[in-house]
Amino acid sequence: MAAMDQEVRPLGAQISHMLKARGVDVIFGIPGVHNVEMYRGIEEAGITHVLARHEQGAGFMADGYARASGKPGVAYVITGPGVCNILTPLGQAYSDSVSVLTLASCLDEHVGHRGQLHQMRDQRGAAATVCDWSEEARTARAAYDLIDRALVEFKRKRQRSKFIQVPIDLLGSMAASAPETAAGDHAGSGGHLVPVSLGGLEQALVDAQKPMFIFGGGLVQNGTPADLTPIEIQVRDLVRRSGAAAFMTYAGCGLLSAEDPLSFGTYLGRAESKRIIGEADLVVVIGSELSECDLWRDELGHKGILVRVDIDAEVLVDRHRADIAFHCEGRAFVEALLAALPADTAAPRWDTREIAAAKKRFRAETDAERPGIAAICDVLSEVMPQDAMIFSDMTQFAYVAKEVWEMDRPGHWHHPSGFGTLGYALPASIGGAMARPGKPTVCVAGDYGFQYTVQELGAAVEMKLPIPILLWDNHKLKEIEDSMVASQIAPNAVVAVNPDFCKLAESYGCLATEPKTADELQEALTQAFDADRPTLIRMTAALSAS
Repeated sequence: MAAMDQEVRPLGAQISHMLKARGVDVIFGIPGVHNVEMYRGIEEAGITHVLARHEQGAGFMADGYARASGKPGVAYVITGPGVCNILTPLGQAYSDSVSVLTLASCLDEHVGHRGQLHQMRDQRGAAATVCDWSEEARTARAAYDLIDRALVEFKRKRQRSKFIQVPIDLLGSMAASAPETAAGDHAGSGGHLVPVSLGGLEQALVDAQKPMFIFGGGLVQNGTPADLTPIEIQVRDLVRRSGAAAFMTYAGCGLLSAEDPLSFGTYLGRAESKRIIGEADLVVVIGSELSECDLWRDELGHKGILVRVDIDAEVLVDRHRADIAFHCEGRAFVEALLAALPADTAAPRWDTREIAAAKKRFRAETDAERPGIAAICDVLSEVMPQDAMIFSDMTQFAYVAKEVWEMDRPGHWHHPSGFGTLGYALPASIGGAMARPGKPTVCVAGDYGFQYTVQELGAAVEMKLPIPILLWDNHKLKEIEDSMVASQIAPNAVVAVNPDFCKLAESYGCLATEPKTADELQEALTQAFDADRPTLIRMTAALSAS
């Protein structure tokens, strides 16, 4: 293969040029004495670097960038503590199937020489515990090959975090340019497995009395270009032409319209959904693990035939034990099924009045569990721009919003499911805003989790990002307190001293406000999108009574 150019440079610089040639425009990270050679080539290659305040922030920024853009998020970190600090975001990216690539420096020798700066016993092994794979490049060609392997796998396999470490001396050594293109790169997203045959499933769907779909995050196309057919159109067409009812997982929210009479929404985790699913004689699950964080119970509840469609073969043989399994990419399956079904609209196989009544019950349950939040969600959604992308943290506000907030399109609400990390929303929203310049990006965080990565306000101000930060401040770890009470444990260690969040935000150069009424909240959100910097909007339970 031809090289990109014939110039010999230090390997660190060559890697940056290689990434730029592969389509990487933004890198998130923190420079240090061990990875300084990686920074030699960033500006020369024409890549924008976002300086995080903590490697955890850099990892979450890369995650948010990947979710918003549909391209890999790339982070540069230093040996030892830098690697340890980014492990949490890498674990989150693995759990949520996000294409995050981390490049780190490592010691040239760590067995016979003890007491070195940033020394770890097994840095590569530590990263391996939270990534799809973790490897060390001991030659320039190995570094190039590993990077290309990661980039190609992001397109052709389930997207999960990857880790590559390069010895310090090797980063500074002179090297020829990387190969011009990655082998197999032409395959793009079309390299996914596709179903050879539906095996008569299309007829089974037509013949079923009460068929049901469960649409998961595996169907969502992050960063979909405007000229492609949106997956939501195909999914909604599938429901219309089959007459089936459907649930969406949290990650699949927005695939169905709020006005769709056959949609049960994102209430799959409600206890009653088990009974409802048990009424279906055919259940087709597309692109979902049906994990604990999807169901909040051990069993799906199906009594009829269960069909699973997933790109990950492991999912097809999990505890739910599908009767029929399709090892393929979910979007290709939807296209194949649509091609085989009659084009006419089918009569609904479910009573749409019962579906509407069930959704009202689900919302009432949600509001009873965490009072007042649903009403605030309604107030915000009225003025939220249609193409706004929201990044939420582990907070009661998000737990409610994920169920009651009807998104009009998929891939626009991102939450740290599975691994369930605190401190995700702010840095992830920074990455998301960098991926979508000029488009609205929103952060939703709770008072406690916000303080995990609050220092990334500095990065958001530096990059002049107009991010509204919706901060839900209930002065405590309320979800944990509620859990303790439910378990008959006297609440302990759930109340912490909070700073004055508005003054704290202003000290970083942000704007800040504390709306007292619903009208003020809507005005604050609208104005925040037009600002030249982030705006912290502090919300309390008093708002729901205004």
